[in-house]
This record gives sequence, structure tokens and C-alpha cells, in this order.
Amino acid sequence: MLLLTFHNNQMNIKHLFLIAFITLLGSCKQDSHLYKIEGKQVPISDSLESKAEIDSYIKPYRENLEKNMSTVLAYSVDTYSKRDGELNTAIGNLMADAVYEESNPIFNKRTGKNIDFVLLNHGGIRSIMSKGDVITRTAYELMPFDNSVVVVELRSAQVKELIEYLARAKRAHPISRLKIVLDKDYGINSAFVNNKPLDNTKIYNVATNDYLYNGGDHMDFFKTNDSLHVLNYKIRNVLLDYFEKKDTLNPVIDDRFIQIKN
Repeated sequence: MLLLTFHNNQMNIKHLFLIAFITLLGSCKQDSHLYKIEGKQVPISDSLESKAEIDSYIKPYRENLEKNMSTVLAYSVDTYSKRDGELNTAIGNLMADAVYEESNPIFNKRTGKNIDFVLLNHGGIRSIMSKGDVITRTAYELMPFDNSVVVVELRSAQVKELIEYLARAKRAHPISRLKIVLDKDYGINSAFVNNKPLDNTKIYNVATNDYLYNGGDHMDFFKTNDSLHVLNYKIRNVLLDYFEKKDTLNPVIDDRFIQIKN
């Protein structure tokens, strides 16, 4: 028993020395730091050789995609740009009206209510709409992002903030079913929703996109809301559905957002 105890004590001492030695080695190890990164730029151009077997494999997919993107949906009587108006533009009016027309039936079916008005953002229009055939690619060019329609319930106080924001911005953010008249100093002369003055007791259902709802373009008035309805309906798909229903597209600049200059 004495020999066994002594042997075990020797083993414990050896273990302690081994642990201490490993710890010492670890503490003496120097830290490694990345101090230089080198790379080589490889430009992608027509000079790069293509692989015949890869081209052959993707060819049917490419041709099918091109066919789908070139499908004619409607006809545009002119070329429309978001730079063609001061406070409202023909292309912006078209997009906001399309969101209302295509989204309201979905919202109404789910809630029994109607969308009161639409607000989008000027920067969300990413391309012109050229005169001539409007094809599937047109919708992807106008809205290349996956932003979707949401309907936000806002009290009249938040709607007032929204209108004040538009007056300060002096920019053609697309609106539909909302009318704002500014005076010569860009003060608010009047504002109507569906041709009615703002009702302080009403909660308004405002259709917008998820980017703006989350604070995009500093539209912070959406943060204070009573409820949110996600339609799972991309703006791009709104445009595709809208174009397909229209034979001819002829949007105009109107009086939905104007300034009285005298």
C-alpha cells in the first residue's frame, strides 16, 4: 500500500510538470498577424475563351430566359422618365396607380378594407420606359430589386407627418389617391385623401414598399403605426400584372402634387 501511494504521487508530480511545460510553451508562442494581401486583377472581357461544353449546357436556359424577358405585354405611346416632372411625373404616377390597382383587391379580400392611398419613392424608379413595346424586361429594368408591397395603418397625425415630409422634400415621390397643393413658398395649401380632407378620427391604410416602411429615404413616419399587412407581392410583379392588363400605356403628369406659384 505504501509503494502504491508513492507511485501514484510520482505520477501526479509528472503530470503537473507536463502541464506546466505545455502552458509555458503556449505563453512563449508569438501571435501571428496578417500584414499583407496580394492579388491579381483578371478583367472579364470578350478576350476570355469560352468553354464549348459549358456554353452548350446553358444555351437552352439562356434562350428560354431571353424569350420570356422579351414577351410583349403592352405598348407605350412615348418615352417616360422620372426626371420629366417637378412634383409628380408620368412614370411615377403610373407606378403608384399600378400598386393601388393591383394591390387593393388583394388587401380587400384579406381584410375587408380598402387601401386609402399609395406612397412610393422617386429613387425606386430605376429606368426609363421607352416608347414602343413594353416587354417583361421593362418591369425588371424599372424595378430590379425585390421590394414588396406592404400596407401600413397610420393615424391622421402620422399622415400629416407624411404630407409635411413630401412638402419639405420637394421631390416627385410617386403617390396615388393623395392630392397635395403647395403654396409659392412650398407650404401646404391643402391636402386630400380620396378627394376628402384629412379626418382626425380615421386610421388610413397606406400602401408602400418594405424599404420605405423600414425607414428608407428617412420616411420615419412609418415607424409609428397601428398595424402592418404584408401582401407578399413584389413591386416588379405588380408592374408585370399591370402591363399585361393594359393594351396601351399613356401616363400623364397631373395635379395630384402641385405648387401654386403666384
